[in-house]
Amino acid sequence: MYLSKVCILWFCCCFIPAAAQLINVTDPTEVLALRSIHESLIDPDGHLSNWIDDDPCLSNWTGVVCSNETIEENFLHVVELELLRLNLSGTLAPDIGNLAYLKILNFMWNNISGTIPVEIGNITSLELLFLSGNELTGAVPEQLGFLSNLRIMQIDENKLSGPIPLSFANLNKTKHFHMNNNSLSGQIPPELSKLSGLIHLLLDNNNLSGILPPELSDTPNLSILQLDNNNFGGNSIPDSYVNMSKLVKLSLRNCNLRGPIPDLSLIPNLLYIDLSSNQLNGSIPPNQLAENITTVILSNNNLTGTIPAYFSDLPRLQKLSLANNLLSGSVPSSIWQNKISNADQRLLLELQNNQFRNISGSTNLPPNVTLLLDGNPLCSANTLNQFCKLEGAGSETNGTSPRNSSNPCPNQRCPPPYEFYVNCFCVAPLIIGYRLRSPGFSDFPPYFTTFEEYLTSNLKLHANQLSYTFEWQVGPRVLMILKLFPEYVDNNSSRTFNSSEIQRIRNMFTGWVIPNRDLFGPYDLMDLVPYNNGTETSSNSGISTGALVGIILGSIACVISLSAIIILLLLRIRLRRHDAVSKPRHSSKIAIQIDGTRAFTYEELSAATNNFDSNAQIGQGGYGKVYKGILSNGTVVAIKRAQQGSLQGEKEFLTEIRILSRIHHRNLVSLIGYCDEEGEQMLVYEFMSNGTLRDHLSGTSFTSEKPLTFAMRLKIALESAKGLMYLHTEADPPIFHRDVKSSNILLDTKFTAKVADFGLSRLAPVSDVQGVVPGHVSTVVKGTPGYLDPEYFLTHTLTDKSDVYSLGVVFLELLTGMHPIAHGKNIVREVSLAFESGEISSVIDKHMGSYPSEHAEKFLNLALKCSEDEPEPRPKMAQVVRILENMCSVMTDSDTTRDTSTSSDSRKTVSFLGTPSSSSTINTPFVLRTV
Repeated sequence: MYLSKVCILWFCCCFIPAAAQLINVTDPTEVLALRSIHESLIDPDGHLSNWIDDDPCLSNWTGVVCSNETIEENFLHVVELELLRLNLSGTLAPDIGNLAYLKILNFMWNNISGTIPVEIGNITSLELLFLSGNELTGAVPEQLGFLSNLRIMQIDENKLSGPIPLSFANLNKTKHFHMNNNSLSGQIPPELSKLSGLIHLLLDNNNLSGILPPELSDTPNLSILQLDNNNFGGNSIPDSYVNMSKLVKLSLRNCNLRGPIPDLSLIPNLLYIDLSSNQLNGSIPPNQLAENITTVILSNNNLTGTIPAYFSDLPRLQKLSLANNLLSGSVPSSIWQNKISNADQRLLLELQNNQFRNISGSTNLPPNVTLLLDGNPLCSANTLNQFCKLEGAGSETNGTSPRNSSNPCPNQRCPPPYEFYVNCFCVAPLIIGYRLRSPGFSDFPPYFTTFEEYLTSNLKLHANQLSYTFEWQVGPRVLMILKLFPEYVDNNSSRTFNSSEIQRIRNMFTGWVIPNRDLFGPYDLMDLVPYNNGTETSSNSGISTGALVGIILGSIACVISLSAIIILLLLRIRLRRHDAVSKPRHSSKIAIQIDGTRAFTYEELSAATNNFDSNAQIGQGGYGKVYKGILSNGTVVAIKRAQQGSLQGEKEFLTEIRILSRIHHRNLVSLIGYCDEEGEQMLVYEFMSNGTLRDHLSGTSFTSEKPLTFAMRLKIALESAKGLMYLHTEADPPIFHRDVKSSNILLDTKFTAKVADFGLSRLAPVSDVQGVVPGHVSTVVKGTPGYLDPEYFLTHTLTDKSDVYSLGVVFLELLTGMHPIAHGKNIVREVSLAFESGEISSVIDKHMGSYPSEHAEKFLNLALKCSEDEPEPRPKMAQVVRILENMCSVMTDSDTTRDTSTSSDSRKTVSFLGTPSSSSTINTPFVLRTV
């Protein structure tokens, strides 16, 4: 009987899914999403004409790249959507948010209009977001701040408006924010300074206002700050900016700035400064700038004084622009006398329209130096006419790299698309549109060799396989046409790149695998032109040969796994016949191997707790008992020991190990290890010395010694919400806790709150076989009375809003000290009645002492909103976090002390993450109750 069932299971598991995979291997949810995206786009050139075939991964849909790494799930997943420069218009469909495994989203250089779908914020796996060069309008969605794995955001050259979302301060992995050339408004959020990985912040050509945030100097790795053509209202450049030790380029042209120039000599790696077209005054700081600086542009200001002597000691200086100021004195000839006469080392000195009366020293300029002095008193002397012409040469020249500047074989010709290469060998180059969007120089030729070595070494090509032309664009930016030639060995060498090499090179550019180089700054891939002679295979990547091999191997693995299960079941049947002689604590129930989590022996944990002495017990629940233990290395831990024979405990045990082994957050209790032997199931956690939140509110352990002040309670609420927000928005896949309560919120030595006990947790829903993603998980009702979402209790459906309800009950406990259910009374109903009758003070916990009444009312307002009967009006956990952060930030110093005795009368408003804002209201996504 057992064997027949197992054989049927074996057949169904191995052969039916394998056959299904060979017909359709792409996740159905993602297929539907791609079809919806296709319907929303207008494709006049038919680039997406093959998007009507059956399966995206098998049929090589244009621009669709699939992963071979999830064969065991019976589906492949779309990991890249590369639709660069395909003349697409239309809009982006919201269904794009259902591409849950997407890592690269690239729609650059099309004509797409409409707004950026907020659903993109659901793609937590997304690493690169490229939407540059379209016609997108509307506000930048706040939900993009939920993309916890995002490395690069390029949404420049659109028509986006509104403020920069404050949620962007959560993007801890983002290194590049390119949002220039839009119509963004408001102040630059100072909270961006929290982004320790931020390298490039490009916000030029917008409508930004307010002050330049001094806090940006706290961003440890910021190397390019480009804010040209905004209006910062006559404010000054913060003195703190001199502390940006990694800064390479500071560009604040035409920003309506006033005041003096900070002493930028303290920035050791600075290459490029542009502070022109402002209202800066005072003298040029006298201390020498970084030795390798190439460009100093201070024109069109109100600067006074003289030219500092140190400009003579800057060997790589290419451009010094001081025109249209009030500078006086002499022009020091030492600036050009120290320049080597080298055509590749050009120097442009723009000194027009100042008060210079003479040149100190020789007026003989090397041929590579251009001096412009028109509009100065010294031009009245006829001897200096050569420097006083109205026209002048600029330093931003266009040209060609020297390797391929002329035809080496004038008497021969190659048929297109072939070109001459080494030994007059005709090959087809791969042509790439490439742009340096913020270079650290004003003149390119001195860095030709450096650039060629940088690019070819990273592309793993030889130096002679590259040639290029370049031209300067407004920005300034450098637009380049790269030609990459197949390697020549002899006349039998291939005349084209093979398809795998083309794909490798393409992936290097589209995946931003080429590392940053400060001198060249960030780059844009403008285009990658395929061969037009049919030699290039399709550049999009569907399922590869490796995927088909994976399917076969997956089926084989399934066969092997099921065979092993058959053997184990047979052994289990045989062992059952000998239960009478078997000891209940002799063999392991479950063999678990969890990476990064320690497997303890029963003896180790027994020794840590003095053989589970009752004096070591610190808690007990339905799962079992909790002990304080001391490991052999002196680490104090909490050991949760399951009751013997608990089937529910076995499931919770497995769930908690799987969840806690892969989630890490400062507001979640850390799992150190587990024990699964001798018939025991034990979990080993970090020890939380201040026990549970419920202990403090009940007065059972600590209240008499250390009553929780209102500020402490608000902090505990915020930290608990942050832990749950991590589970809902950053865990992959998201997790619903399902048993949030005050006894599952633990406090460490500093009263930092951490959420614990994941035995009832559930992973967020995934798509079914039809590709439909439910908005909930269906499950039997579990949890703790008083904390259960009423909707969940009635429908058995679990959502993230269920955790919000439970946390709202915890907030009410924090404010009142009451139990969720006591003497037949429900805390939500009792507090709601007090709230509606205006008798809030009657339910506030007397142990809390004095408290700021305004903030207490706001906190109570939020708690009641979270514990609404219906899930729709409840906020998301991320919104709860924002509101609590706002509340914490507006409290005065007296509010945050343990003995506060007066209500805060602060009326200042705060921005999204807590810094005072100039706006008059707090903008939240839903309306709180009126207090």
